[in-house]
Amino acid sequence: MRGLLSAFIALTLAAPAAPRTAMGGVWLFPRSAEFPGLRMLRLSRDAGGWRGSVTTDWYGDVPMRALAVTGGTAHFLIDNGNPRLPPRPWTATIDGTRLRVTGDIWERHVESALRRGTATDATRLAFPRAPLPAPVTLAADGLAPTPPMGWSSWNRFAAAIDDATVRAIADHLVSSGLRDAGYRYVNIDDGWQGTRSADGAIRANARFPNMPALAAYVHTRGLKLGLYSSPGPKTCAGFTGSYGHVEQDARTFAAWGVDYLKYDLCSGEGIFRTAAEVRLAYQQMGQALRATGRPIVYSLCQYGRDRVGTWGSGVGGHLWRTTGDIADNYAAMAAIGFDKDGDAATAGPGGWNDPDMLEIGNGGMSEDEYRTHMTLWAMLAAPLMLGNDVRTMSPATIALLESRGVIAIDQDPLGRQARRIRKDGDAEIWARPLADGSVALALFNRGTTARDIGFTLQDAGLARIARLVDVWAGVPDSPTRRTWEIPGHGAMLLRLTRAP
Repeated sequence: MRGLLSAFIALTLAAPAAPRTAMGGVWLFPRSAEFPGLRMLRLSRDAGGWRGSVTTDWYGDVPMRALAVTGGTAHFLIDNGNPRLPPRPWTATIDGTRLRVTGDIWERHVESALRRGTATDATRLAFPRAPLPAPVTLAADGLAPTPPMGWSSWNRFAAAIDDATVRAIADHLVSSGLRDAGYRYVNIDDGWQGTRSADGAIRANARFPNMPALAAYVHTRGLKLGLYSSPGPKTCAGFTGSYGHVEQDARTFAAWGVDYLKYDLCSGEGIFRTAAEVRLAYQQMGQALRATGRPIVYSLCQYGRDRVGTWGSGVGGHLWRTTGDIADNYAAMAAIGFDKDGDAATAGPGGWNDPDMLEIGNGGMSEDEYRTHMTLWAMLAAPLMLGNDVRTMSPATIALLESRGVIAIDQDPLGRQARRIRKDGDAEIWARPLADGSVALALFNRGTTARDIGFTLQDAGLARIARLVDVWAGVPDSPTRRTWEIPGHGAMLLRLTRAP
């Protein structure tokens, strides 16, 4: 979950925090433009001295280096994620009940593009310890036999989403033909939550006056409704999370008619201290959703840590994020799609690697770059969740999103994720076996200028080719052709039928 939100995430719950020194503890950052993607700071002191780390969306827990604490001030260095750039100096100072932090923070995924942070406050997290379940392995339930397809609100609307917008999005998914192309889920991300009633039941905020009625509206259009929550007390945007109410929230979601849940770690990072606890927190919701008896697709969002593909299905998940959040620029999309695509061996029918939502149509990339985006996600057997405003799509955007040949590769029932076969400088060749015995082959140009890229029969794993189709054009080409000119940041997608 990303966001440039100004609200502080103040988590002050009933039980007192354990005794600590003035600076010690877990501190939660607000969402701010000065520190994008920054979540949490931890400081603790033991017999060996002070230790600390900073948690970011993009790099997880980053240890503090050269940490020195004097009184109420800490000085330390933080790596910016680029090995060619030096660590950046930060300072944290107690300021009343908050920790005032200054320093440099990096722009996500863009090498050497540092954003100077001015100052921001972190609020100390205090929490009671809610029980976690004993570890179990949940059996497959038959949901998500192919990667889920639909729309999600966050990339375009962030937390500024409401009932009327969701209804209009549902209408346009139908009228544009995208529903019939396979985009069936209408997912409300962060920002729908209100407070809890006296009995603890979660309520939607005033922008969503009747969630069951909204679900019914979506269902009557042949679509399904998704919601968002967190295993922590607060979501990434500072709304009410499911901590301490997991089973109760699952029952509420089912009663409302929800068909999909994205579960974002967010403030849970300050509560679940070990990888094992995080797994159990996700298992708890997985069990709770199963117990409702309603089929609900379960999306795990813990940023690809702890080899999530090896245990995601076992806690009830049907898809799991492999990375931090995407952004609407080629560098961010390419860094995720090419380099943080998850372990192909752990994905397949019922459980998918999720490189995050699509940015196509949001305006930050060229048509060639968006074609690469869609091609890469289809080759990865990735969930296809639209992140744009479908009410204002251009014909070019619709053509990219509803290409039946590309979608057929993404939704191929064999469910085998593509692998990088060969890399030659900026040229990459990826291959994916398909259920009918054919092969999807993608030629990518990661450079900025056009170049010829060719493949061999060995790249495709075929002895002979009977038929070669240019998938984006939707037309066959000569089965003997091997080379194409690919524009900068562009892609060619081929479907190759093996000869008998």
